[in-house]
Amino acid sequence: MISFNQIPVSLRVPGAYVEFDSSRAAGGLPAVRNRVLVIGQMLAAGTAPALVPQRIFSTEQADGLFGEASILARAIRAFKSADPSSECWAIALDDLGAGTAATGTITVTGPATAAGTAALMIAGQPVPVAVANAASANTVATAIGAAINAKTSLPVTAAVETNVVTLTARHKGTAGNDIDVRHSYYQGEALPAGIGLAVVAMAGGAGDPDYDAIWPAIADGEYRTIILAHNSAGVLASVEDELADRMGPMRMLESFCWTAKRGDLAALVAFGPTRNSEFVSNIGTGLSPTPPWEWAGNYGAIGGYYSAIDPARPLHTLRLDEVLPPAENARFSRNDREALLAVGIATFAVDPGGNVTIERSVTSYQKDAFGQDSTAFLDAETVLTLSYIRLAVRARFLAKFPRHKLANDGTRFAAGQAIVTPSVLKAELVALMRELEEGGLVENLDQFKADLIVERDATDPTRVNALVPPDLVNQLRVAASQIQFRN
Repeated sequence: MISFNQIPVSLRVPGAYVEFDSSRAAGGLPAVRNRVLVIGQMLAAGTAPALVPQRIFSTEQADGLFGEASILARAIRAFKSADPSSECWAIALDDLGAGTAATGTITVTGPATAAGTAALMIAGQPVPVAVANAASANTVATAIGAAINAKTSLPVTAAVETNVVTLTARHKGTAGNDIDVRHSYYQGEALPAGIGLAVVAMAGGAGDPDYDAIWPAIADGEYRTIILAHNSAGVLASVEDELADRMGPMRMLESFCWTAKRGDLAALVAFGPTRNSEFVSNIGTGLSPTPPWEWAGNYGAIGGYYSAIDPARPLHTLRLDEVLPPAENARFSRNDREALLAVGIATFAVDPGGNVTIERSVTSYQKDAFGQDSTAFLDAETVLTLSYIRLAVRARFLAKFPRHKLANDGTRFAAGQAIVTPSVLKAELVALMRELEEGGLVENLDQFKADLIVERDATDPTRVNALVPPDLVNQLRVAASQIQFRN
């Protein structure tokens, strides 16, 4: 007797009744929907309400919603440049009202003894300032202040008084401390003769918004890729708690967070051990001119886009084209990067053309629940692959057995009945794992079949329990050889 979904068995009105059943319509592995959420601070010039998710279609729209120079708009610009196709959403936070804006100074000495251009750079954006021969220090300072205030995409404003340009972050909060100020970054650039610029780094920014307010605002929205534009210990604590809950077995919202942290080697090595989450990859930017929110937007764009194509394929060598590397003498050495990877900080390399590339996208996970060192979730690819396997298992079961009855193995029932048994479910899991093996996500199918357990619950007759033991495919990270030569 066939189990119909809609046609009742008691029909008396004559006719030919036909229903549709889609449970066998979809074959193969499920496609990944890379829905993105970018989180960051907005400026008062933005028109968007805080804590309301906004669908983002263009960088111009983001500039209007959040303020052109805002942390959030600049992160979205870096994201969109690398991934214009994924569905992108953003949620904004207002600055903390009681927060403090970071400040810094540029002190000019002179006068100029030759005409030229001062190649100033703020937050990775060039701010060229023309300098006339014999221009006084104060004249140059005034020109610098005017050039800064004319560039509306900069995260700072400028005020000038007696040879000194004082920079103030547009945002309140700790993020302003990460704004880089320098000159003569590119090879061949130099200050005009007679002119000196003494930079005091941005500092004093304090007070971050309440990131806990974000989570009720997005509720159970499905965002596979979450980009955190700015982070501190308190911000990351909020994000890590939410991700652990989202990725848990009750909510199963497959979300992974990409973010970035600025600092020299000592600062990053000190910060790394304070975090421990398998759902966050935090790339250390070093002393890059580009602010970390733009690194986060670019890193999350590449990580989210390419892992949606294949979650197990390593991300190393992929370029981050929207960020600048640190100056050559400030780049991390191989030993430095080894130290960063050991404390859960993802690393980058710089290719011969000066392009930034992902080196290894580790998570911040370092210790298990007992505080013991663990590499179980060392790499983002491991978590992303597991997330996809869970998605595939759920999609297969929900599609093929949406309204089935449950019976013991050996039960005799007519063909066409919507009945499933533990052995049928077990066979379906083996078939799915074979497809995942062909897709390059798992290996060692014989081990899987030997260790797989599917059984009916002893106390709840409506429940089936399964132990699913996939052997994840690994990434090629190291090729070690010994050249044993002969003379």
